[in-house]
Amino acid sequence: MLKWTIFALVLGFFIDLIVGDPPFLYHPVRIIGNGIALTEKGLRRIFPKTPGGERAGGFFLILIICLFSAGIPGLILWFAYHWRTWLGVLLETFMCYQLLAAKSLKAESMKVYEQLKAGNLEGARYAVSMIVGRDTKSLDEEGVTKAAVETIAENTSDGVIAPLFYMALGGAPLMFLYKAINTMDSMVGYKNDKYLNFGRLPAKLDDAANFVPARISAWLMVAASFFLKMDSRNAARIYRRDRRNHASPNSAQTEAVMAGALGVQLAGDAYYFGKLYQKPTIGDRIRKIQYEDIRYANNLLYASAGIGVLFFGLIRLMLQIALQIV
Repeated sequence: MLKWTIFALVLGFFIDLIVGDPPFLYHPVRIIGNGIALTEKGLRRIFPKTPGGERAGGFFLILIICLFSAGIPGLILWFAYHWRTWLGVLLETFMCYQLLAAKSLKAESMKVYEQLKAGNLEGARYAVSMIVGRDTKSLDEEGVTKAAVETIAENTSDGVIAPLFYMALGGAPLMFLYKAINTMDSMVGYKNDKYLNFGRLPAKLDDAANFVPARISAWLMVAASFFLKMDSRNAARIYRRDRRNHASPNSAQTEAVMAGALGVQLAGDAYYFGKLYQKPTIGDRIRKIQYEDIRYANNLLYASAGIGVLFFGLIRLMLQIALQIV
């Protein structure tokens, strides 16, 4: 199966850039999300409502969701490749395409840009609320822009580079496994009363799964900023200085590069579920962030993704050569 992965990776990437996520196509992440919600309900009925019981529930959530999320695509591809190679390549290409989010991320963030450009702050707040987890109702224009740019930066890794990384290493099943881990974290990885214990292990697993891809993403973004004639020196400088300015070990990696490349300051305090969270800033306020920076951030996303697919395609090719030698 894996010797054809390089074709599925490249083809899936370009299909995503062209097609994106049409609304009529049911997204596999929604299936994973529904599975997480149903499994959580069942596990909460089984395990006691104690810290230890909730942590055990979170552990079994990982086992069940990861097994099905990687196992089902793996079985489908195994049968497809063994019946007809072309069918396996076709299905794996389609799976790769569905799990990448470059075009959809650009499309959703540009809705924020269009609303800000039209002077519709209320519309911009609503548009950005669709792609971020923070409270957006009281954000001013600068706050809305920062939120959009930050989510582009973070999802350059989570939505594009990390899936490509796992696709290159283990094909679509490993890519599905990563997306399941990432989706679990987005649904249960909160530090509130409900999920502090239940979501602890899924959140830690997501940190581990993103550790290497986030750092690869950061340096791909530095390289992309050079080719785009952005401030690549400042991007590398801010990355080295501010890459740890976040509670997550991974989120600030790409946000720091984005802040440096644009010459703006990101992060800082934000409200989540009505509660103020004090967070350090990332980058220097060389200039005030403007809504045009959403467009520049998307340029950096696309350039990083393009370099990334070449980089991971080369990795996949070298792995195949090494396996043939062995």
